[in-house]
Amino acid sequence: MKFRVLKSKRKTLCLSVAKNGEVLVRVPLNMGECEIENFVRRHERWITSRIEKYKNRRTLDLSDGAVIVLFGQSYEIGTGSAKIGKGILFLPENRREESLLKLIRTLSKERIPPLVDETARRCGFEYSGIRISSARTRWGSCSKSGVLAFTCFLAFVDPALVAYVIVHELCHTKHFNHSNCFWREVERILPDWRVLRARLRTEEDCLNYLQ
Repeated sequence: MKFRVLKSKRKTLCLSVAKNGEVLVRVPLNMGECEIENFVRRHERWITSRIEKYKNRRTLDLSDGAVIVLFGQSYEIGTGSAKIGKGILFLPENRREESLLKLIRTLSKERIPPLVDETARRCGFEYSGIRISSARTRWGSCSKSGVLAFTCFLAFVDPALVAYVIVHELCHTKHFNHSNCFWREVERILPDWRVLRARLRTEEDCLNYLQ
């Protein structure tokens, strides 16, 4: 198995697989080749699974005439300044992914806060603020101070799953953990949370869109 080695002033070994399939091993300066090769060999199954995952991941078609769904609404893609028209998502001819990322950030800032506010009022939660990010490792988070953060990539998933993420993070304002009490609070609002959570896990490819 081919891999690239990057030596630096570190104490531990670190293994990563890029989306193009390149395997990178970060190692301490004085580590020998034999030890590095043994480390890679021990993790060969994990490396293979990561490479296969990237090969099979879903991608976006941003060509003219393709259809894209944002917050549950379908749009046909056309060429123009980045904006949403009547059933049409206009994107410039070049740098379409960059333009779409900016657009979904704006759209998320418009759509998500009202949903959070309505859910909080209806279900009896209080929060101190909302932040929209371009996070690629999680759908949402809640700080100890009650600030809720949501990734703009929620734009690509079903509205029912957006609602689940919102409820999940609001419940953290009462239970800052994943204890039984936390999940009972989630179930109070969403009795089918287990189904929704399982569905959300199948949408993780969306977090890797627009790179």
